[in-house]
Amino acid sequence: MGLRFDCDALTHEGRVRTNNEDAYAVRPSDGLFVVADGMGGHENGEWASAAIAEAIRTVALPDAFDTAWSAVGDAIHAANATVWAEAQERGLQMGSTCVALLVRGTRFATLWVGDSRCYLARGGQLYRLTSDHTQVQEMIDRGMLTPEAAVGHPMGHVLARAVGVQPTVEVDVVSDEIEPGDVFLLCSDGLTARVKDDEINRILSTRDADDRVRDLVELTLARGAPDNVTVIAVGAAAATAAFQTLHATVQP
Repeated sequence: MGLRFDCDALTHEGRVRTNNEDAYAVRPSDGLFVVADGMGGHENGEWASAAIAEAIRTVALPDAFDTAWSAVGDAIHAANATVWAEAQERGLQMGSTCVALLVRGTRFATLWVGDSRCYLARGGQLYRLTSDHTQVQEMIDRGMLTPEAAVGHPMGHVLARAVGVQPTVEVDVVSDEIEPGDVFLLCSDGLTARVKDDEINRILSTRDADDRVRDLVELTLARGAPDNVTVIAVGAAAATAAFQTLHATVQP
């Protein structure tokens, strides 16, 4: 069974900040997408997230799926070394989250560091494919905090892992099969801090491909958007002989 994919991406600085420390890259013909959310303040966070986006934008991808996603992981490690070296040169801490998605044939892999997320909408249900690398999530995992108590926690955005803040970084990955009708969402936490999972699911499940990212960003902006927000939506459908290319619409 062949699949075709549609892709839409949108980023916005939000209602409060004057600069955008988020960055993203899309390679529709290669089925590769990434969102990065910089930290370190103004140009430092922008530099870090841009370094990750550039690493993904330029990485050479082997034909085989398993070696291709491994190459994406290597690119994230290389970006970590680049950001770490730049931070040492500047004498400050800078870094970025990162979430990447690779789709090939009927398989996908998502790789991440930090609290930018990847979701999968399938059959009316929303599945979070990533687990936040935050101190609060670590407390939940250890049974020290319930998910309910974690909502609005003052340490909710304190990262336990990020690209560029240490000489090396651990990159998590999950891989599985794709089904027709699947919709993947990559996003920075500017979205998830203002839009609930059930709202994300409703928009991904009911909106046309061209409306998904716009509606998610507009909902975030309507709720104040104190942070930058970036979303990429990738939808899968059964391919026909007449249409087996990947369509992309990228909005500034």
